[in-house]
Amino acid sequence: MFVEIEKMMTDTELKELVAGLAIAHEKTERDLDSLIAQNEIAHAKREKELDSLIEQNKITQAENAASFKKMEALFKNMGIHIGGMANSHGLSTEEYFYNSLFENPRLGHIQFDEISKNLHNKIPNLEDEFDITLFNGNNVALIECKYRAKEDDVVKLINKKVSNFRQLYPYYADHTIYLGIASFSFDDRIEKFAKENGVAILRQKGDVVEIEADNLKPY
Repeated sequence: MFVEIEKMMTDTELKELVAGLAIAHEKTERDLDSLIAQNEIAHAKREKELDSLIEQNKITQAENAASFKKMEALFKNMGIHIGGMANSHGLSTEEYFYNSLFENPRLGHIQFDEISKNLHNKIPNLEDEFDITLFNGNNVALIECKYRAKEDDVVKLINKKVSNFRQLYPYYADHTIYLGIASFSFDDRIEKFAKENGVAILRQKGDVVEIEADNLKPY
């Protein structure tokens, strides 16, 4: 085939073609070398930035650890243990709502005669505790107290607490059980979910407890 091309082209044209191919090849190699060099520079820059971020993160972690130690020492001097702070939130929530319901043990239209806090019982293979429990001759109300209420708290109250209470306290097996979730913080989604399932909402409003129990559902 090259023989046929040579026959169709003059010596001058053939030389020009070969020279052009050589120039194009050289340009391609230069472009490739430039691209490789740029990529190496970019890679080195990324590695340098990554090393800088890692170093900054180490410094931040060290600063946070130092701050935490200072805070822990301060709290310790004040007689406060950080590990128990979350529990203290829960205890203060229970205490607040218990004191309010003690003065008026009522949930919606139902008046109760007795109230208990942190009712605890244990049988083989089952143990549970109930934050606030209200009693009368026919009904029981189980109130779960959370500093910040979550949907899982309502689900657990419905699916687990009712069954556990009936097993742990068979004396109340024939009583109707009503449910409530008490918290200092609710979002609209959780409130809607609780109300749809007939669970009363107990929240702080100023100096009093506001109770929404219009849609109470017996369990």
